[in-house]
Amino acid sequence: MHIGLFTDTFLPVVDGVGRVAVAYAQNLPLLGHQVTVSAPLTDIGYRGGLPFDLIDFYMTVKVPTAPQYRTGIPLMDAHYRRRMAKTKLDIVHVHSPFVAGKEGQRVAKAKKVPLIATFHSKYYDDFYKATKSKTVAEVAVNRIVHFYHQCDQVWAVNESTAGVLKTYGFQKEIIVMPNGATIREVNPEKTDEVEQLYSLQNLPLLLFVGQLNWKKNIKRVLEATHLLKEKEIPFCLLLVGQGPDQAAIESKIKELGLERHARCIGHISDAQLLDALYARAELLCFPSLYDNAPMVVNEAAVMGTPPVLIRGSSAADAVTDGVNGYLCEDNKEDLAAILEKVLQSPDENKAIGQKAKETIPLPWIEVMKRSEIYYQLAIDKKLND
Repeated sequence: MHIGLFTDTFLPVVDGVGRVAVAYAQNLPLLGHQVTVSAPLTDIGYRGGLPFDLIDFYMTVKVPTAPQYRTGIPLMDAHYRRRMAKTKLDIVHVHSPFVAGKEGQRVAKAKKVPLIATFHSKYYDDFYKATKSKTVAEVAVNRIVHFYHQCDQVWAVNESTAGVLKTYGFQKEIIVMPNGATIREVNPEKTDEVEQLYSLQNLPLLLFVGQLNWKKNIKRVLEATHLLKEKEIPFCLLLVGQGPDQAAIESKIKELGLERHARCIGHISDAQLLDALYARAELLCFPSLYDNAPMVVNEAAVMGTPPVLIRGSSAADAVTDGVNGYLCEDNKEDLAAILEKVLQSPDENKAIGQKAKETIPLPWIEVMKRSEIYYQLAIDKKLND
């Protein structure tokens, strides 16, 4: 079948949704399907050899509150419209209810093919943070729910995420389609590079990977590692990523006296280098209450690195405390206690990391096999309606 993927974030990847969209685009062709991706134009360099077609929205602008993102204006892009009109699609799969999602909806209607949408994020939280208005956030979420109600199928990345969409007022069936992971081994050369590049000096490494945004609960990591510093427990904390709160996070590091222990090292586009950081780390510290099924948890687990997550959070669905990762309460004392235990019990932690590697990552190709079943069901239903 010919599958159209519509996404507001794609290559170069800047967030988890982008990682998911790229994974679908790269793995569906392995099952013999043709894939066309529509996304805002970004300079990704030479495009030869890609297993999918890419039809960009050429007219794009930076998102003011998040300059790492660009948003497109497909309806005003004549070149894009001509190419899309000539592209045959059997199904449309959107990864956003915003510009790309609306364009996917338009294309699906024009081509009379099914529309599938994956629900990824806690949009109410984003709207409330941006506007500081519950009324505006509720109105915006209602519009999003209306969008999903018009889709032929709605997918969510885990049960907790499906529950979030239901709390927003969505009333139709939700299909759980988990995120996957690319199973791979660490490059030994990159392991050596990590040691030198970040001057780790054989210190135990704690790692955060994600947007540098307070909504990720990064403050909790800084507060907990400050308690470790006060007890003179040796460690190094690296925060990988970029985002709107980077300057404030760096100021908090100074305020807590963590300059010699913690650093923001920016976005890492070299996947092998990031793998080496995961493999080098004792723990992925990801106490986000915002994220639903964070890709970074899968990526770390592939490298045998267990996560520490907040008990009861959507992100914690795949983790059993003390078996394939750690769960803590949302306070600095409990997180610090787990960090201290991990740093003092490296052999036990290594065994938990191995269990994380065995149980958390699901190969993307298995996700694609499940996806194509639901794609075909949607196509068959459309033909019979």
